[in-house]
Amino acid sequence: MSQKPSIPKGTRDFTPQEMANRNYIFNTIKDVFRLYGFQQIETPAMENLSTLMGKYGDEGDKLLFKILNSGDFVAGTTDDELLGRNSVKLTNKFSEKGLRYDLTVPFARFVVQNREKISFPFKRYQIQPVWRADRPQKGRYREFYQCDVDVVGSDSLLNELELIQIVDEVYRRLKINVALKINNRKILSGIAEIIGEAEKITDITVAIDKMDKIGLEKVNEEIASKGISPQAIEKLQPILKLSGTNAEKLEQLKVVLATSEVGLKGVTELETIFGLCEAMRVETPVELDLTLARGLNYYTGAIFEVKALDVEMGSITGGGRYDNLTGVFGMEGVSGVGISFGADRIYDVLNQLNLYPETSAEQTRILFVSFGQNELMYCLPWLSALRCKGVNAEIYPEPAKMKKQMSYADNKRIPFVAIVGETEMNQNKVMLKDMKTGEQKLASLDEIIEILTAF
Repeated sequence: MSQKPSIPKGTRDFTPQEMANRNYIFNTIKDVFRLYGFQQIETPAMENLSTLMGKYGDEGDKLLFKILNSGDFVAGTTDDELLGRNSVKLTNKFSEKGLRYDLTVPFARFVVQNREKISFPFKRYQIQPVWRADRPQKGRYREFYQCDVDVVGSDSLLNELELIQIVDEVYRRLKINVALKINNRKILSGIAEIIGEAEKITDITVAIDKMDKIGLEKVNEEIASKGISPQAIEKLQPILKLSGTNAEKLEQLKVVLATSEVGLKGVTELETIFGLCEAMRVETPVELDLTLARGLNYYTGAIFEVKALDVEMGSITGGGRYDNLTGVFGMEGVSGVGISFGADRIYDVLNQLNLYPETSAEQTRILFVSFGQNELMYCLPWLSALRCKGVNAEIYPEPAKMKKQMSYADNKRIPFVAIVGETEMNQNKVMLKDMKTGEQKLASLDEIIEILTAF
């Protein structure tokens, strides 16, 4: 007995109906990106490991999928190296490429390689899959799509405002209630500085970014495990527990960070962003959250995270400003800011809330049933005419019982069926059946076009 086929854990197949739902998400996001002047690019699924390694921190590097070199990948490896079983060294010998972990680092590489072909500020969007060797769980996959929008070559905080407006518009169109959390890595750097652990900023941010998942006590334990002193951890506690409105939190931070230049700069940046959001009447709640750290090392300024309010789900959108990312590829002084919409998590949220439209642009609008060769030849010109008008139409390809053809229409959620017999052909019409109400009526081609283009 042959083994039943399967797919790797953390990946999914999608049926035609599921793809229609996913394309609804992609198209909604694309439409909003274009409204703000962003243009689409694509990059390869695999990158050189030299491009990817060291950009996501130690934890991120461990989650990179590596690709074995072609051919005899152990050639050039000594017996001692093989027997030593040092996985890091062996991986470096066996693998020169990896699947992309996100779209931001490949984008930075793209900017540097194509600097002569693009105009700055460069506004791009990118919708492609990424891969992470993570432990699969609810809302977390090994293969998933990101919908990224970034602008590089501008320091203006108007870019942060536009990204927040994009979030506001996308989720308004998708009818998902969300809240946007915001922080600033400069504030986090200032906090690390005033508690006397400036060199431990990465360890601190990686730990506090897990606050929602593991709680304050576990965060403190993780920070302590990194060699941070009990005194520094004690100083950190009231900062992480700041409460009040955004303005009140910022005023408290001005006092706490009075001796930190970088920290106060972060406060000023957030004050500007909050002021712009208020001036533009952004409807999505935007809240300062000091526990938001986003563990990726490349963020240097404002950082964002968006969560759905009506379902239990992790972040569905996130991003921030990165001033130094292109510098690692030899192009200094290019600031960037961007956000990424997690299409797969958005898909899961829409599934749970059942928020998809009843019909999709990909759905067949009308099926012509087929009873014989004469009827089929009669229907073909009608099909061509409808398709010329942009109406999705199909015909059952071979004669079959009415019940079978109607079941086909039901299974594909086709809203109308055109039935053709001798009577209909003599009158140059079809019997149009509404599959939802069951109503039937004789209709001409012009009448059908009018009905279906308005549907």
